[in-house]
Amino acid sequence: MPQQPGAAPAGFPPPPGAVPPGDAYPPPGGAFPPPKKKSNVGKIVLIVLAVLLLLCVGGATAIWFAVKDTVNETIDATRTRVVAPDTLAGRSKTTDPDLQRASDKLVQDLTSSVENETGAVGGFYGDPEAQDLVMIVAASGVMVDPKKELDDAIQGISGELSVTNMAAVEPGPLGGNASCGDGKVEDVPMGVCAWADRGSVGLVVTYFSSRAEAEAEFVTIRSQIEQRD
Repeated sequence: MPQQPGAAPAGFPPPPGAVPPGDAYPPPGGAFPPPKKKSNVGKIVLIVLAVLLLLCVGGATAIWFAVKDTVNETIDATRTRVVAPDTLAGRSKTTDPDLQRASDKLVQDLTSSVENETGAVGGFYGDPEAQDLVMIVAASGVMVDPKKELDDAIQGISGELSVTNMAAVEPGPLGGNASCGDGKVEDVPMGVCAWADRGSVGLVVTYFSSRAEAEAEFVTIRSQIEQRD
């Protein structure tokens, strides 16, 4: 078969101009190495913008109120605080600068929008490139109606995170109300769990995961975030 014009003989590099500027020749006897895998951080930061609806728009109105419930419930509520621990369910806190900025934004918006909050935390744990990542966001403050706070939170994220199968789950020894479901943004699946009690409201998003996997860790993770003095 006739050789294409400008083509090099077999075994020789192509003539000048045959390779687009900036391209490299294949290594001897081999092909170009596969392109680097794109980072997942960009997608995760986009998801954070949707999650802001959870506590900053759709719910989480913490209000000090006249005591109508039992004394014990009120005391527990005022003793409740939320923390972002150094490790969460065996995962280290991420040092990725983009995720750190997203976390700071969560806390800033949460603090400015929750009335009479006594504390707010946010953070990312794990490794997004290993597809093992958990995001937390929570606020403390005496809640008038924890069940309504939870319902508002679920409604706020259902559309943005395409949450399905949201159903009540065991809240654990801290009590209150809790629910978990499946979420998805673009092609990133998520397990989504939320809780609300008299003293706090919060969200746990387990990326690259499912409802069942998120629920299995929920009580452990919540107990490391919500504490009572």
